[in-house]
Amino acid sequence: MSEMIDIYEEQEKVILVAVELNENDDTESSLDELKELTDTVGALTVGRLIQKRDALQSGTYIGKGKVEELKEMIADTGATGIICDDELSPAQMKNLEELLETKIMDRTMLILDIFARHASTAEGKLQVEAAQLKYRLVRLVGLRSSMSRVSYGIGMRGPGEKKLEVDRRNIRNRISRLDEELKELQKNRSVSRARRMKSGVPVVAIVGYTNAGKSTLLNRLTGADILSADMLFATLDPTTRSYRLPGGQEVLLTDTVGFIRKLPHHLIDAFHSTLEEACYADIIIHMVDASNPEAEKQMSVVYETLKKLGVKEKPIITVFNKQDIAESQEVMKDLNANVTVKASAHTGLGMDELAKNIEKIILQNRLLVDTVLDFKDAGIVQQIRKEGALLEEEYLPSGIKVRAYVPKDLYGKIQSEINNR
Repeated sequence: MSEMIDIYEEQEKVILVAVELNENDDTESSLDELKELTDTVGALTVGRLIQKRDALQSGTYIGKGKVEELKEMIADTGATGIICDDELSPAQMKNLEELLETKIMDRTMLILDIFARHASTAEGKLQVEAAQLKYRLVRLVGLRSSMSRVSYGIGMRGPGEKKLEVDRRNIRNRISRLDEELKELQKNRSVSRARRMKSGVPVVAIVGYTNAGKSTLLNRLTGADILSADMLFATLDPTTRSYRLPGGQEVLLTDTVGFIRKLPHHLIDAFHSTLEEACYADIIIHMVDASNPEAEKQMSVVYETLKKLGVKEKPIITVFNKQDIAESQEVMKDLNANVTVKASAHTGLGMDELAKNIEKIILQNRLLVDTVLDFKDAGIVQQIRKEGALLEEEYLPSGIKVRAYVPKDLYGKIQSEINNR
């Protein structure tokens, strides 16, 4: 009888390293977030090191003295890798690896790895692979030595070792093919988006810092069965669900990829078609984790990212979420928002208020119709139910009496029908 052999992936032990260039960098908080990212991939943080410098060391990221200090930390903790809080150049990565004789990673590699683990749709997987290959292409030489020694763990998920051992031309060809496939998917997304806009049903995009509760909100309002977990980037792929407001108005709620400080530009480029859903939305719900001490800084990151995406002049409802676990009762403000709501998507607190505010903003851009339509125009009544807020509907001998708030286009159609009688 043969023995069963257990095969498992050894947990990586890592030391987090950061450089503080000025006192306003808030480097400690950035390293706390890096630790959360590390926890998300299942690695164990066994140490952290911060160096204050006027500029990054061009060859090794940190100074010579700190490199020696890291050597001692590696020996004392048994660390199997180093994760730096900034994106390293190929030279910095290669030099640190040679000096420390251990695996070197950076924040970008870690985030790319998380995206590779969590992408579930075909488009998401293509976007992640394209971003990984673009990142690794310029680091191909520096990565070869580490790959000959380490074949598992953070940064190794996705394209894999074999793809990185082929020459640069083949990688460029693969990137080109991925870009073509993504362009085709983007066309399909554009068609779907145009169809939604033509339908007249308002679109509400849910944005926010990663782990702010976007998926929990979507689940709460629509009954969607989206993964909701207390971890960074638990969900990546956007989800759109229909939601009917208390007044009867139907809206489409779209969840988007979470934002984070120092979000790699490779990912912003790769997920641009997904993130730009916010550009075409009628209303933006900005989810904020009110229980997080860094909430205000996270809000700034979200608005900075929205600005990069070209999102402007959109009505914004900021939801100060997680009130059920927020220790501070301090009143939070958002000067960029049209309205703010204190809520807990987990318990349902504030959901009615949120729905009413969505409805209120929609009605600000609607016109009131109070008329009697012919029975042959029953199709228009159905359209009012879908696109507008039907306040009153009564069947009279002379026709269908309706009183409703409707979009301007539908208002024009109704007036045209009335004038052509």
